[in-house]
Amino acid sequence: MTPSRQLDLFSARGALAEAPEPAASRRRAVAPGDLDDTALIAAIPGANLAEAQALAAEAARRRLRAAIPALEALCCRFAGFGVERSVSEQAAALSALSVIGGVEAAQTIARMIVRGVVQGPTLKDAVAAAAQLNARLPTEIVLALLRQPDPDVRADACRCFPGGPDTIAVLIDLLDDLHANVRVSAACALGRLGRREARPILTRLLREAPTMPVIDALPAIADEECIVLLGRIARARPDLRASALEALEEIDHPRAAAIVARMR
Repeated sequence: MTPSRQLDLFSARGALAEAPEPAASRRRAVAPGDLDDTALIAAIPGANLAEAQALAAEAARRRLRAAIPALEALCCRFAGFGVERSVSEQAAALSALSVIGGVEAAQTIARMIVRGVVQGPTLKDAVAAAAQLNARLPTEIVLALLRQPDPDVRADACRCFPGGPDTIAVLIDLLDDLHANVRVSAACALGRLGRREARPILTRLLREAPTMPVIDALPAIADEECIVLLGRIARARPDLRASALEALEEIDHPRAAAIVARMR
């Protein structure tokens, strides 16, 4: 991907265009719940605004993996639109892909981001969906996303990085980001990579506001203070007990093993 193409992918400027109304808009309204899987999938790619959200929601309700290509086709139909405002049809398809989940859905969302199918405000929805499904994006795309002005995009992009020195350097810089959600996401990403630069933030979060992502990011960089805090969380927080014990089991330290033995 050339630099100019990369800039085109993530630019928020440009002429606002309206997608032509497809022939599907002249169809009689359908009731998605009354369609079988085959008919539902066939209706998605050409759906109009009134139909797209209901059809995508029904595909999500059924966890219909066979609908993934159709949802991608719906998004691709609006490629090039939405520079200045969200494309509702694309947003509905992305939401459905997030619910359906799995490797194929994650790869589909990543592919649409890379190809610039989604842009402007809808890009934020796509990156959030990619982060939710643990999709991995190419380094040049992640670097562009990590420099986006929207802090939510930066935070979600931290969860999509493929690794590599260039990305790690940017993640370390983001530990000083002005927005807390970006700092936390960057620290979790670095912690999973075993980078000790993340330990001060993660340790503070363990003490003040522990969450599953924070706990999951710690095993590779945990010191004795982290081990003690994880033990306290396992005892005091039933909602986080399993995550804390799993993290302690991954830490190669006698104190962690002793805590697990007592609590198991």
